[in-house]
Amino acid sequence: MIELRGIGFAYDEVRVLDGVDLSIEEGELVLVSGPTGVGKSTLLGVVAGLVPRFSGGRLDGDVLLDGVSVVGRPPRERAHLVGYVGQDPAAGFVTDTVEEELAYGMEQLGLPPETMRRRVEETLDLLGIADLRARALSTLSGGQQQRVAIGSVLTMHPRLLVLDEPTSALDPTAAEEVLATLTRLVHDLGVSVLLAEHRLERVVPFVDRMCLMPGDGSVRVGEPADLLATSPIVPPIVELGRAAGWHPLPLSVRDARRRARGLRLRAPESVERPRPEGPAATAEPALRARGVSVVHGSTVALRGVDVTLGAGRVTALMGRNGAGKSTLLWALQGSTRRRAGEVRVGGRDTASLDPAGRRSLVGLVPQTAADLLYLETVAEECAAADGGTGAARGILERLVPGVPDDQHPRDLSEGQRLALALALVLAPRPPLLLLDEPTRGLDYAAKRVLAGMLRALAAEGHTVLVATHDVEFVAQAADDVVVLADGEVVSSGPVRRVVAESPAFAPQVTKVLGAPWLRVDEVVAALDAS
Repeated sequence: MIELRGIGFAYDEVRVLDGVDLSIEEGELVLVSGPTGVGKSTLLGVVAGLVPRFSGGRLDGDVLLDGVSVVGRPPRERAHLVGYVGQDPAAGFVTDTVEEELAYGMEQLGLPPETMRRRVEETLDLLGIADLRARALSTLSGGQQQRVAIGSVLTMHPRLLVLDEPTSALDPTAAEEVLATLTRLVHDLGVSVLLAEHRLERVVPFVDRMCLMPGDGSVRVGEPADLLATSPIVPPIVELGRAAGWHPLPLSVRDARRRARGLRLRAPESVERPRPEGPAATAEPALRARGVSVVHGSTVALRGVDVTLGAGRVTALMGRNGAGKSTLLWALQGSTRRRAGEVRVGGRDTASLDPAGRRSLVGLVPQTAADLLYLETVAEECAAADGGTGAARGILERLVPGVPDDQHPRDLSEGQRLALALALVLAPRPPLLLLDEPTRGLDYAAKRVLAGMLRALAAEGHTVLVATHDVEFVAQAADDVVVLADGEVVSSGPVRRVVAESPAFAPQVTKVLGAPWLRVDEVVAALDAS
C-alpha cells in the first residue's frame, strides 16, 4: 500500500534516517521501536507527509502510495488515505468540543451530514468516550485528549493510520481498549496501522511486524520475536524470557505463564522496601492534605481527598484517565484554587505562598513538559536551572545522552524535551517533588535511570509523588501507591499489595508469577541463587 525507498533525512549535518526501505501492506499493524531520540517520529512524519514540509531538513528517496510517488505532494493530497496523530494530541485540535473535533476532518472531505453523524456516533462508542461528546477539549485530561485525537482521525476512515505514542497518556485499561480497537480495524476492515511506542509491553502482542531503529539512521524490519531476541529495548516479559532461557521468547502474558510453570523460585525475602533511617526517618509527614476539593465549572474534580506523604518515600498516584490525578498534583503544589481543604508542606499551606515560595518547597513537572521550556538553547535552560553548576546538564546526560547544548528545546523529540524538563526540576533538589506522567517518550533505559534518581532522592529524605499510568515504572521506583477514582482515594498502601489487588495496575512479572514478584531483577537474583 505504502512504500519507502531509500529514505534519508538530515537536519543540517545531523543524519537522522539513512537508506530506509519499508513497505506496509494492507491490513497490517507495524510497530516502530528504538531508544529515545533516534528518529521514530521523523520516520512517521515522512510517511504522513509532514517531514520535511513542516520540519525543515533535507529528504532523500521516494515515498510511493499504491505505486505512485507522493514525496513531492502536499500532505492534504494524502489526508483522506493517511491519518496521523502526533505525540501531543492537543496540538492538532482545531475546534472547541469533542463532537466538533470528531466531525471536523469529515467536513474538510465534504462528506454528507448523515454520514458524518453516523461515523461520529460509531467512533464515540468505539473509543468509549460517548459521555464526553459535549465537553470542551480544554477541560479533558491528557488521556481523554489522546482518545479524542485518535477518534478524529478514525472518523475519516483512512486506509493507513500513523500513530505516535498512542497509548502514552492512557491508563492500562484504556490502552488495551484502544489497541483492541486498532486490531479490529486491521483484521476486520483491512486498515493498516504504523505506530511508534515506547511501552512495548502494551503493543507487542498485537503487532504483525516490527521496525527497530538502533540509532545509526537505519531500520531493521522483521518478526517481533526475532528482533526482540537481540534488541537492547525489550519489554519486561521478554527480559524475563531471556533470563529464564526460554525459546522462542514469549510475547504475551499468556505464553509466559505457560513457560513459567517449570520455574522453582524462592520469593523475595523482603516484600516491602525498608523505612528510611537517619535524616529521612522523621515522624512528621513531609506533606499532609486534608479534605481537598476542587471544582472546574460544573465538574467536581476532587472530593475531600486526604493524602499523607512521608519523607524519604516515593509514592505513585494511579487511576483511570480523568480520575483527578493532575488536578491533585496542582492542588498540592498550591496553584489550583481549592474549594475546600488544606495542604501543609513543612508546616505551611502551599496556597498561601507566592510563586517563589512554592518553588522553594515544591518542584513540579507538568504533563506537558514543554511548558517549562522558554529559552533558546538546551545549555541556557540548564544554566538557568542550576546557576551554571552543571547539575541539570548532568541529569539530562544520564537520562538521554548526546543532546547538543546548542539545540533549541522545541526541536527536541518528545522524550528529550521531557528529560530536559525533568533535569530542570530535579537539579535544585526540592524537598517535595511532584511529577505528572514523567515517563512519556522515555525508553526503558532512561526510565531505569529516572527510577534510580528518585530512589536516591528519597534515600536522602526528599519526598516524591509520581502520577503515572506506567505500571512497570511504578514497580521499579515506588514504595507506596495511592489510587484515585472519580476524584476520591479508593486504595492506598505498599506497592506490592496495591498492584496485586488490581490486575489493571499489575506489572508483567506479577501477572506471570503472581505476588509478591514485581520486577525482573528479583527473578534474576532468585535464578542465580538457585
